[in-house]
Amino acid sequence: MQMSLPCVKQPDVITCKAAVAWEAGKPLVIEEVNVNPPQAMEIRIKVVCTSLCRSDITAWESQAIFPRIFGHEATGFGLEVIRELFFRIVESVGQGVTEFTEGDHVLTVFIGECGKCRQCTSVSSFSEYTVVHSGCAVKISSVVPLEKVCLLSCGVAAGLGAAWNVADISNGSSVVIFGLGTVGLSVAQGAKLRGASQIIGVDTNPEKGENAKAFGITAFINPHDSKDPIQQVIKNLTDGGADYSFECIGDTGMVTTALQACCDGWGLTVTLGVPKVKPEVTAHYGIFLTGRTLKGSLFGGWKPKSDLPSLVDMYTKKEIQVDEYITHNLPFEDVNKAFNLMREGKCLRCVIHMAK
Repeated sequence: MQMSLPCVKQPDVITCKAAVAWEAGKPLVIEEVNVNPPQAMEIRIKVVCTSLCRSDITAWESQAIFPRIFGHEATGFGLEVIRELFFRIVESVGQGVTEFTEGDHVLTVFIGECGKCRQCTSVSSFSEYTVVHSGCAVKISSVVPLEKVCLLSCGVAAGLGAAWNVADISNGSSVVIFGLGTVGLSVAQGAKLRGASQIIGVDTNPEKGENAKAFGITAFINPHDSKDPIQQVIKNLTDGGADYSFECIGDTGMVTTALQACCDGWGLTVTLGVPKVKPEVTAHYGIFLTGRTLKGSLFGGWKPKSDLPSLVDMYTKKEIQVDEYITHNLPFEDVNKAFNLMREGKCLRCVIHMAK
């Protein structure tokens, strides 16, 4: 006797709202888009919160490929095995996905960790729903606030990791940070937690000086207020140059300045910023002959699936600051306001709330 297999309902195409960029630098348009069901090894999630990153601004102002949906610092409720959905904020998984179960909370990340390949895909989160490769989502505790830990999808984690993993800042060292946005201030926090004795912040926005102290900055320099080159000012403050220098602006010209601000022999410069223009880095070879080192940093050297849960755990234990970077909470409909605040330097992180 032949037995019939049970019929499994396949997920449907979802129509939802997304913030679509049609032209570089032009306001995003909230409109309906179709989100296809997940394919093999993909997952579809409902985005609850997403935070605006400076790299979104850079891409929005300069990328030539339009239309597109930006966003990558997201948290969501995730992911249900193919079955009746009821009325819960969950979605579906594609064939072969075994890591996620119904009701999981996830962080999406712009670099994946599938464990099988060298590179993986990135993700868009300025949409109520999105499909990502399962390697680009990280399962986290269901008790942590999604509207806070979405910052660990990129900026805060990238800064902490640059200080801890890439530079490996030592106790009692001197540190200089160019650019005091979320990434730069996260480097400062990481340096403080490692016991750095001097943490110098450099920024042209005078309003950032006082706020930066809460994240560990011990001295603030506005280049516009100094007659001397900024690298010379730093050398004077650090008795010959900083042990560690971090370029968090996205200005390749500042990479040379950051190198010159380091000390001879062992000075290390780490570059984290995403440049708008002139992606090439130029520096006199003599800088390197003195023993200085230049390193790049991608997501702070973290392996997302392996390492992000431990950062979330540190947040729940109040061992790292995350909430303090959130200066604005905005509804999805105000996404263009978030872009303007970021472009004008009037915020650290805007958290955009997708769910009503």
